[in-house]
Amino acid sequence: MEPASTPVSTDDVAALRRFNRYYTRRIGALDDHYLGQGRPLGEARLLFEIGNGVSLRDLRTRLGLDAGYLSRMIKSLQAQGMVRTGVHPYDSRLRTVEPTPAGRAEVREQHRRADGLAQSLLDGLTGPQRAELTGALATARRLLRLAAITVAPVDGAAPDARACLDAYATDLDARFPEGFDPSDLVGPEEVSGDAGAFFVAYEEERPVGCGALRTLEPGVGEIKHVWVHRDARRLGLARRLLGHLEHAAADRGLDVVRLDTHASLTEARAMYRACGYREIPAYLDHVYADHWFEKRLSG
Repeated sequence: MEPASTPVSTDDVAALRRFNRYYTRRIGALDDHYLGQGRPLGEARLLFEIGNGVSLRDLRTRLGLDAGYLSRMIKSLQAQGMVRTGVHPYDSRLRTVEPTPAGRAEVREQHRRADGLAQSLLDGLTGPQRAELTGALATARRLLRLAAITVAPVDGAAPDARACLDAYATDLDARFPEGFDPSDLVGPEEVSGDAGAFFVAYEEERPVGCGALRTLEPGVGEIKHVWVHRDARRLGLARRLLGHLEHAAADRGLDVVRLDTHASLTEARAMYRACGYREIPAYLDHVYADHWFEKRLSG
């Protein structure tokens, strides 16, 4: 179950759709000859994403395309002499696609024309206005990325759960002056079923974050191992994971959640305080704990 959130207003929906309509028209996304080249935007984007070569499976996953639709576009580009297909050198089950010399030349020209279009859009703005637009675009990209990330409950023994914990342990081992022993990670039985919960965040089907909840005593839960992949940080994902864990705790009838953190994780302490946690005396003897926090979920 998703944590409760403010309903999306019709004004918000209308504003996003209005921007989409304006921008797609302004950059020529509806033109059958995008950027003045002889192909629609879909084929032009596909040629760009192929880069120096990629497996069709990875391409399909990255772009979220139907296998049949992708196959038809690849065949069209192949017929135009833009790409060639083959078999992966290390895995004969994978089909690959790479650009031909003509395809590489077209992508270079695509870059030149796209840069020119972007410059023409920016020419009408002053320096401060361009800075304002650049900042707004960065904010829009960050929030749209966050919106597209899904958070799902998984069993504590699931491969994605253990992979996230392995990555978490590697990160802490690099950050803690004393290193980090993976034996300190929660066991699957502590964060599965009635004992607790484990959540994994997915971006385009790739695990990019996790968090765990276990029961300490009747009415009290402990949040463990809130982690976000370095590529997905500063999006607000850690707060979303924390919200899911708190919601899971409330669903289990827990009134209080606690957590501890290491002295070196200053950004984590700031986030916990901002999310309503208060610092308390030590509630457990934990080798990696320097600060202890608590939050009441009701009352």
